[in-house]
Amino acid sequence: MMLHIPQVLTLDQVKQIRLKLEASDWVDGRQTAGEQGAQVKCNRQLDENSVVGHEIGQTILSSLAKHPLFVSAALPHRYVMPLFNRYEGGGHYGFHVDGSIRSMPGSNLHLRTDLSCTLFLCEPEEYEGGELIVSDTYGEHEVKLPAGDMILYPSNSLHKIEPVTRGARVCSFFWVQSMVPDDGKRTMLYELDQNIQRLRQQIGDTAEVLSLTGHYHNLLRQWALV
Repeated sequence: MMLHIPQVLTLDQVKQIRLKLEASDWVDGRQTAGEQGAQVKCNRQLDENSVVGHEIGQTILSSLAKHPLFVSAALPHRYVMPLFNRYEGGGHYGFHVDGSIRSMPGSNLHLRTDLSCTLFLCEPEEYEGGELIVSDTYGEHEVKLPAGDMILYPSNSLHKIEPVTRGARVCSFFWVQSMVPDDGKRTMLYELDQNIQRLRQQIGDTAEVLSLTGHYHNLLRQWALV
């Protein structure tokens, strides 16, 4: 399931983050790619050990933890600390699939990449090109969102970044390990949860709504790996 998560950050937060990023040092993005990815990757990234990047990443994760749509869709268990990339002057990233396992800096833990996240930090009109193209069984989907919005999609999806021909595309990207690793089951839980929330608003906590809520939690209890 691909899902647009709106307003993860406010415009004021985006402005402050952009100022901090503009004053930071960027490195060759191929340093964080695998052997296949490095052959088709042309961008710059904030150093993974950047103190500024870590501070901004904490701000992003704090905002996501309070975003009900994201929590409902992702059912997050662990996160890779958000990273930051910059595409300009023809920078691009050809079709690739994200690695299945990521190490978590500062610990001996590893994370299974169930979901990929791209948080846009520029308005679409600030640059030309730079669309995120996600390919799945239903075709290719083009994504270019307002600043502060995020796209969430399965990490096993083939995807690429089109060349940026004007301006600069600045984003945060990171991965989530979900409590429910199977995308189909996670999608069913998301749709059930959203319908329960709508019914609660329309008719309140009736016996039927409470029964559906019980089914939701019983399915989550059965499918979650924690």
